[in-house]
Amino acid sequence: MDASEASWVNTTHDWAGTVDADHLGQIRRSPAEFAPGGPGHLVLEVVAYAADEAGSRGGGRCVVTLHPDGSVSVKDDGRGTDTRLDERGRTVKKPVMATKDLRFFEHPEAERLPDGHPRRGMSVVAALSEWLIHTNRRINGSWSQRYENGVPVTGLVPVATDGTTGTCVRFLPDEALRSRWPLTASDLARWSEHWPDLTARLDDQRDSRDRPGL
Repeated sequence: MDASEASWVNTTHDWAGTVDADHLGQIRRSPAEFAPGGPGHLVLEVVAYAADEAGSRGGGRCVVTLHPDGSVSVKDDGRGTDTRLDERGRTVKKPVMATKDLRFFEHPEAERLPDGHPRRGMSVVAALSEWLIHTNRRINGSWSQRYENGVPVTGLVPVATDGTTGTCVRFLPDEALRSRWPLTASDLARWSEHWPDLTARLDDQRDSRDRPGL
């Protein structure tokens, strides 16, 4: 570990580590506990981060897209996931996908999501997805990273900038979790009541014969 990393203050995640295998294993052994209700709860876990960003900026938007392959993506217009530079000048991305969110995990007073269940953080989504792709756009660069069962399987892969900032998380829930779960525009409207600074929109790209399941 670089000396600079050892001195980093851990506010929401442990910056000094990138993968907490024990933590991910705990989640994968108890999917009913960490994703009550199935894919819907996973979507809420992602949207909650978009809502955090919207709240910090006095407003923001996100688009929840249901894709034909059964995956879901949540794209927001925030500043992008935070980064730091190590002592060699290399970019280190906050390990939100593969380590526990210290604000929520194992805290009985954690925020409740619109489905009434406690918020746990993005690591739950990554751990309970066959794959997840996190695309991060910040003013100083854009890149993506792929995870499988919560573990990163690529480094930070640069992507072309498009003049925007924000985060897009696309994931395929584990097959055991996929169920007949009809997300509707009214669901997003109800979520917006929970997070008044966030405007959420649904984009359902599935063929009608695939509905209402994910």
